[in-house]
Amino acid sequence: MTAYLFKRLAGMIPLLFGITLISFGMMHLAPGEPSVVGQEFNPKVSAQDIERLRSYYGLDKPLYEQYWRWLQRLAVLDFGQSFSADGRAVLDKISERIPVTLWINVLAMLLIIAIAIPIGVASAVRRDSLFDKAMTLFVFIGFAIPSFWLGLLLMIGLGVNLNWLPISGLHDYSWQQMSFWQQQSDMLKHLILPVFVSAIGGLAGMSRFMRTGMLDVIRADYITTARAMGVTEGSIRYRLALKNAMLPIITLLGLSIPGLIGGSVIVEQLFSLPGMGLLFYESVLSRDYPLVMGIVVIGAVLTLLGNLVADLSYAWADPRIRHGGKG
Repeated sequence: MTAYLFKRLAGMIPLLFGITLISFGMMHLAPGEPSVVGQEFNPKVSAQDIERLRSYYGLDKPLYEQYWRWLQRLAVLDFGQSFSADGRAVLDKISERIPVTLWINVLAMLLIIAIAIPIGVASAVRRDSLFDKAMTLFVFIGFAIPSFWLGLLLMIGLGVNLNWLPISGLHDYSWQQMSFWQQQSDMLKHLILPVFVSAIGGLAGMSRFMRTGMLDVIRADYITTARAMGVTEGSIRYRLALKNAMLPIITLLGLSIPGLIGGSVIVEQLFSLPGMGLLFYESVLSRDYPLVMGIVVIGAVLTLLGNLVADLSYAWADPRIRHGGKG
């Protein structure tokens, strides 16, 4: 397992380098620069002022030289200074926002696991039943419905009309005057809608994959043999079949992490949450290159670590993977 771990870690380095190279190039290919954006809001800015800003930001250098300088700073974990008016360090701005994004993604993933696996198992065991057909309909709806549209419906229905849940922000305006447990309860209420909207697509897909995997396993010969030997149906489902049916789900959980992080941009913008997704959206609009690249790198690292955890879990469950497929 140790050799497999080091092999996977070594493979992450060129992959991360490729992500940063492509992201850096695509970002600079987009029309507009920080100096141009500033000119749009202040038409009195002269051409000399724009060139002075380009020189200050290093934008007058060739693209490969800009990337090489940024890569040198990244090697010592220096993400540079933001191009925004406050000029704060990129790492400081991200560190303020990333806990919110992580909380949303972790809670969404836990919700997906807690609901999708039991639904998938129950649908497989009760194949073609009314429950199975109802869950199939739920899956189709979950795949088809756009997250931003669902979020708007929930905001109008549960937030505006019924006034059951808050629809924006991370806490109430009177949060500072609340006790500790009241603060936690208030924050939890603010996270219910964003977490649900983030999880609904993954929940639908994961339950369907769980159903398919469970159906394949319970038809296997060793399950038939276990039934013939008198093993109880509960032990067959949850001790013998579930572990093998979970192998594809482990991989899917790792692959779901990029979608959750990417979806944070929509969810945080929709619910006005001060997370990394909203910060990324704002930095792209203002052409804040150092901040955009800092968020891309941290998002890529989190995604690669999530995939690594999924691969290690898969290798732990199936020894053939860590031994290179040798039975």
